[in-house]
Amino acid sequence: MTTPSTPESVIWDTTYACPLRCIHCYSESGRRAARQLDHEDMLRVTDALISMKPRVLALAGGEPLLVKGIFDITDRLVRAGVKTVLYTGGWTLRPWMADRLAELDEVIVSVDGATAAVHDRVRGRAGSFDRAMAALALLDSAARARAGQGLPPLRFGIDYVVVRSNFAQLEEFCRVVAGRFPELRSVNFNAAIPSGLASGPGFGDDELLPDAQVAELVGAGLLARLTAAAPESVRVFTTDNMGAMMHPDRLASGDDALVMQVEPDGEVRAMSIYEGTVGSLLNEPPPVLWERAVARWRDPFVVETLTPVRTMRQWAEAVRRIDYRFGTDEVRARIDRRSPSQESGAAPV
Repeated sequence: MTTPSTPESVIWDTTYACPLRCIHCYSESGRRAARQLDHEDMLRVTDALISMKPRVLALAGGEPLLVKGIFDITDRLVRAGVKTVLYTGGWTLRPWMADRLAELDEVIVSVDGATAAVHDRVRGRAGSFDRAMAALALLDSAARARAGQGLPPLRFGIDYVVVRSNFAQLEEFCRVVAGRFPELRSVNFNAAIPSGLASGPGFGDDELLPDAQVAELVGAGLLARLTAAAPESVRVFTTDNMGAMMHPDRLASGDDALVMQVEPDGEVRAMSIYEGTVGSLLNEPPPVLWERAVARWRDPFVVETLTPVRTMRQWAEAVRRIDYRFGTDEVRARIDRRSPSQESGAAPV
């Protein structure tokens, strides 16, 4: 495997602060310290990431729209010519933000069900479905207004994390929810990754997709039905997210995008969905951190743990092993504190 000297894409979790309590959250955002940097240090991290010239940079969280000065960061990225995407749960999106978000390549709103009852349970907070719908309506209206004024487009899509309890609503979502927003560009149905809370045995028993549903999700038949149910203007995608595993065989084939994952405080993860960092962008050159990350992919323990993985259940077990091996004492304590209700989903609050 020949590894590029820089990552193809970067995911920066700008904060772990979040108004939601998603049952599948890989970072346990909203349940732990935000670890958000002050404004000047966030700009330093931004400049470090720009220096790597990634093809795309995703601002995620937590909830990035909670970050004071987030648009100073996006301004700097856009001026540098970095394709920038922002992910939001929609809870904190306000009308004045629409024109600023239009400066980005895309805004993605997370919605995990066709009904409030299902979405709010998965996202862990009552009222979150209505907030997400309001955010999409705001973006839709702003996109339509900008088109009428001849302004650059505001591009937005929906990301739907697929678990057992919302799997049955996929076609209804395309037919009913996607149809509400004429300017909507895309809907992405992504199998929940067994990372963070979703790696726990409780989540595996209750919500992680069984392998038969994973196969159905990415099958041509379901994709055809979802595409037919959605408006013609909406592109529908499905994925099993297996590329996030970083399986040694897939890395060797060169088929998967190479991602750098950055934690809120500037620490760089060695592997994007797994615990364990290799240093901080505030203190060391980005290429050095990238070299350390690549070395982790080839670590004998990692290779031995991931090579036999073929199923979602096996993947979840591998995540737990890797997280415990390379995580800090704080990470291991947080894993130990996870309760069955956290793993499988508590009632909305």
